[in-house]
Amino acid sequence: MPFDERLATRVRDILAEECPAQEKRMFGGLAFMVNGHMCCGIVGEVLVVRVGAALYEHALSQPHARPMDFTGRSMKGLVYVDPPGYRTTKSLRKWVSNGLRFVLSLPTK
Repeated sequence: MPFDERLATRVRDILAEECPAQEKRMFGGLAFMVNGHMCCGIVGEVLVVRVGAALYEHALSQPHARPMDFTGRSMKGLVYVDPPGYRTTKSLRKWVSNGLRFVLSLPTK
């Protein structure tokens, strides 16, 4: 499944302001890795954000967010965000920051 290249550029721009990130093909899309951990990614036109267990329920309460169920069951700590949820730069930045906050709390791989 191809991923949204325009969204990838927007995420790259946000991450470039914050910290170095690597890109890796994952989940049939693109993942952005920080310190060896997946921070966020794109599957089709859906944003994937790794928020961690502590922020998982809060993230799900946000508009246009839903459990990541790529394997057919929810993956705790990961959420899908549909396009209306990241339409503005401010909203996309918020989601990417949530992912960064979590992965930067983990030890570097």
